[in-house]
Amino acid sequence: MSWYLAVLKNYANFSGRARREEYWTYVLFHALAIIMLYAISLATLVLSAGLEGGPAAALAVAGTLPLIAYGLGTVVPTLAVVVRRLHDTGRTGWWYLIAFVPFGGIVLLLFMVWPGDPHGNRHGPSPKPVPESPLAMRHREPNAPFASRT
Repeated sequence: MSWYLAVLKNYANFSGRARREEYWTYVLFHALAIIMLYAISLATLVLSAGLEGGPAAALAVAGTLPLIAYGLGTVVPTLAVVVRRLHDTGRTGWWYLIAFVPFGGIVLLLFMVWPGDPHGNRHGPSPKPVPESPLAMRHREPNAPFASRT
């Protein structure tokens, strides 16, 4: 949930890089929010079908308005996190346009699951800390497997 909120707070930042964890956590909570709001919208539309006149229209609009507002309100943060995710894989944000080409969405999906560059690239340093080598860690841990016991 913290990654989702971080994306919303960083909503208009199209520079830098976004880890897979940040992107996919945002996508998960974004999808859950849309499903929940769509269910509310659908329920109000079904309830309004049994009514006539002004109350039916008011109920239908009241149920659908949150979904529309959320969708419009998250266009920029979603685009920004996709661009930053593309930056993490070493690509420019213009690669997002491949989604509008037939089967381009599949290519974009592959870019989103592709591991980011573990080192810095032209879009900035890696957002994920580079782990130390196992050998360096072994010498610090006294009970590490295969450590010499003297």
